[in-house]
Order: sequence, then C-alpha cells, then structure tokens
Amino acid sequence: MFDYIIIGGGSAGCLLANRLSENPAHKVCLLEAGPSDNTHWIHNCNPMNMLYLMNSKKYNWRNYAIGNAKTGARKFYWPRGKTLGGSSAINAMIYTRGHKSDYDHWAALGNTGWDYDAVLPYFKKSQRQHREADFYHGDQGGMNVIDPNFHFPASTAFIEACQEAGIPRNRDLNGANYEGVDFFQINQTKKGQRCHSASSFLNPVLSRSNLTIITHAHVKKIIIENGIANGVAYFDLKKNKKLKTIKAHKEVILSAGVINSPQLLMLSGIGPASELAKHKIPLVHDLPGVGKNLQDHPDVILRCLDKSNSSLVTVPKPSVLKFFLNFYRKNKNLVFTPTDAGGFVKSDATVEVPDLQLQFAPIRMYAHGRKPLTPTKAGFVLHVCHMRPKSRGSITLNSSDPFDATIIQANYFDDDYELNAMIKGVKIARDILSQPAMKPFVKEEEMPGKEVNTDEEIRQFILDKVESVYHTAGSCKMGIDAMAVVDPELKVYGIKQLRVIDSSILPTITGSNIHAPTVMIAEKGADMILNH
Repeated sequence: MFDYIIIGGGSAGCLLANRLSENPAHKVCLLEAGPSDNTHWIHNCNPMNMLYLMNSKKYNWRNYAIGNAKTGARKFYWPRGKTLGGSSAINAMIYTRGHKSDYDHWAALGNTGWDYDAVLPYFKKSQRQHREADFYHGDQGGMNVIDPNFHFPASTAFIEACQEAGIPRNRDLNGANYEGVDFFQINQTKKGQRCHSASSFLNPVLSRSNLTIITHAHVKKIIIENGIANGVAYFDLKKNKKLKTIKAHKEVILSAGVINSPQLLMLSGIGPASELAKHKIPLVHDLPGVGKNLQDHPDVILRCLDKSNSSLVTVPKPSVLKFFLNFYRKNKNLVFTPTDAGGFVKSDATVEVPDLQLQFAPIRMYAHGRKPLTPTKAGFVLHVCHMRPKSRGSITLNSSDPFDATIIQANYFDDDYELNAMIKGVKIARDILSQPAMKPFVKEEEMPGKEVNTDEEIRQFILDKVESVYHTAGSCKMGIDAMAVVDPELKVYGIKQLRVIDSSILPTITGSNIHAPTVMIAEKGADMILNH
C-alpha cells in the first residue's frame, strides 16, 4: 500500500515523485512504462545522440497523428519520451515559458490561482538559473537553465540579421519582455550533460526509502471503486507482461502526458460515454472533455544551403570530427544544442502579443530534426511556428487494448487564423535571411524555393509541409466549463482521489516550448496536494 501512486515518470512525474516523497511519512510509487534514463544516449548531448532519440523505439513512443481535409491524408510524427524524464529526455532542451498573458488567460477562464503572478514562484522554485537569481528567475532549484557556450557562425549571423530586419534582441526571453530574439537558454549542466526531469529531480533522491520507482510498467487502468481512485493495474514488461496491482491510500496522480493521460482515463472508464461504449469499456463516469481540446504549434521550415560550409554536417571531415570529439573530452565541456537561436515575433503589427516563434538550427535537416538530408552539404533551417492556434484536435481510442496506439487527430488549420499568420511568418523569415548578415551564408533557398512567391503559393506550401514542433497540450483541460476534465486543483471531475498533472491540463497552449510550463504545473500541483 502506497500513499501516492504517480503514473508516468516524465517532465511532471519526476518532480512530483521528489516533492511528495520529501516527507518520509509518505510512501510514494512512480510508475514508468519505459526503461531507466541511465544511458549515454540521453545524458550526452551529442547531436547524433539527439537524432537517435528522436527515432528510437526504446526511448520514444513514436506516435503518429493523422491529417484532415486541408493537410491531406499524410501522417505527422509526434515523438514523446518513453523513459524516466519523459519527453525532457529526448527534446532539444530549450527553456521558454511563454507570455504573461498566457497564464492570465487561464485565470480569466475561471482557473483561479493560475494567473502569471501566481505561477511565477513555481517557475522559480524548480529553476537553477546560471545567470543568478532575479525577480523572474530562481537559482536554488534542481533544474539547470544555462547559456550555451558554443554557436556555429550561421547562428550568430542569424541574430544579427534579425536586428537588421528590425527585430529587437532580447537577452532574457523568459523575463520582463517576451518579444525579440537571442540564443536560447537550455537545460544542461556546466559539463554539457542533459538536465532533464529525471536528472534534475529524481536522481538526487533515489536513496529515499519511501520512494519506489518501477520502470517497464505499462498501465492497464486506474482502479476505481465507488467513485474513488484507490489503485493501479499494470503489466510488468520485465516479467512477460504479468498483470500486477498496487493500491493508493491517498491519491492516484496521472502524469502520463498529453496522449497517454486521456487514453488511460478512457481505459479506466472515464471519458465520453459514446466513445467508451464503442469499445465496450464499462462506464465509470461520463466526462465528455477527455481527449478533446488537443493543441499543437504548427510549424514549417525554410531550408537553405550554406555557401560558407561552416554549418554542421555529418560527413567525417576533420573540422566535424573535432566538433564531435568535444562531447567526449573530459576537459572540454561543450554546452550546446543544434536549435540554439530564435525568439518571438509578431506576424502583424496589429497583433498585441507575439504569435510566432522562430527557431534557427545550423544543420541541413529534412523533417524537423528527424534525419539529416544529404549530409555532404552544409545548410541550415529556420522554423516558423504559430504559438496560439485556434484549431483543436482530439485523441480517441483504437480499441480497449492498453498496448494499442491511440487515434490522434491533429486538425492543423481547421481554423484559418494560424494559417494566415504563418503565411506572414514565412515572409518575415525570408526577410531575415535576406539581410546583409546572412549574405556570407545563404547560397540557395531549397525550401520552399524561389518558385513559391504569392500568398496562395506560400499557403499551399504550408499546408503541404506543416509538421508538429512537438509542443502538444490540452487533451485533459483544466477549467470550470462542461468540457473541463480537471478543476483548478487538477482533480478529475466526478472521481475522488484522482488528479491529472501534466501538459494535458493546459486550457490553452502557452506561447513557448512545453517543458518549462509542465514542470511549473507539477510544482504547483505538488504544493496543492501537500497543502490539501
């Protein structure tokens, strides 16, 4: 018997395990479907390791979403971490929080206590800011937020080109001002090791006798009796999928992420009655919002050849070999991520809060970091990503089998709002790449290419090439309306002793990479539980 069972050892789950087990009187169990994070593939930030993790079957759920009438029948790759640390163990480690208005909007929707002033202390609590503490940042937390110490020449030129295009430089994208560009701060140690949620919050407390961590535990369902969540049934993948049951005295906390959290709720009988009936799952509680409100930041890339040949390529020439060797030399601590520069800009002067994120990577990539394209040629990509889409997707079940992948409907551009903004974003990106600072680097725009010029041509390019930028949220939204899944204390409506604490609870997606807000949600959620 445990006091708390946490399902999912990802960005949120690792922090929750830390905070809830601080009191030695609390018996805490953390369940993770994937393996341990104890591997050089995760901890060493070599770009080739990151490429491996993006495609790994061992450490990655490798989900796929389906298109709609606008984007066609093609599938969209949605990687999610399947290991201790979750998606923070496989991501590009960029630390951004979003704009103040993102959180104030949550509060305006009825989520009392989630305005920016209320959540800022929780951002600060988990953070170890290497620039030292100030009003916006803490330096006593377990999660490193650090400036990279290496940039390829094209990245430096990109920052200069943005300023030449009239975009301000912003030395703190998570501070007083949101608009502007800079080199991103990232989650790494001074020695250049990945600082994901497992290394930040879980590894330092592994010796606690009241904390039990079970990996390779694929959850079947949450056990609910008389409307009370009091246990979890899971398959032990290390013992031929043997079904095991554990009990919770106080709470079950679902932190399985934007895809698996709604799936597990539905497998447990909590969700839209019609969806559960379709798969002959006994209804425990009709909650129509489960799996709805799914949001993602749609993203396209502009790709160019680099005539300076100074960008990262994967062929074994001396300069490249020297670069990669730096990741293995004990006396060379390289703090680096490929997508190292970018920021937030307005698609239009009438937009009150910047609605586009730019992300620049000095490597010629094909599909959003999944693989290099013709590695003998140097090049770079510039991402244009819409931050606050109005379109909403959904997650539904394929079957009642816990091992079946869900049906993910991304529904990109169901609303033209973000599509129209991204057309302007492509023009902004081209303007940046045409500035004097980029002239030594831009040899040729490969994508979308010089034949794509009119708004209609750019529109079609976006529809054909849009991808996920892996910032997914919202499928178990927090709120006080009929489609809300959890209340402002993250308690699941209609079920006692059950909360959802992860990125799925976002009512509206933040204008940021998603890891930092998820850690904040876990920090605040832990505080709510402990002060209940």
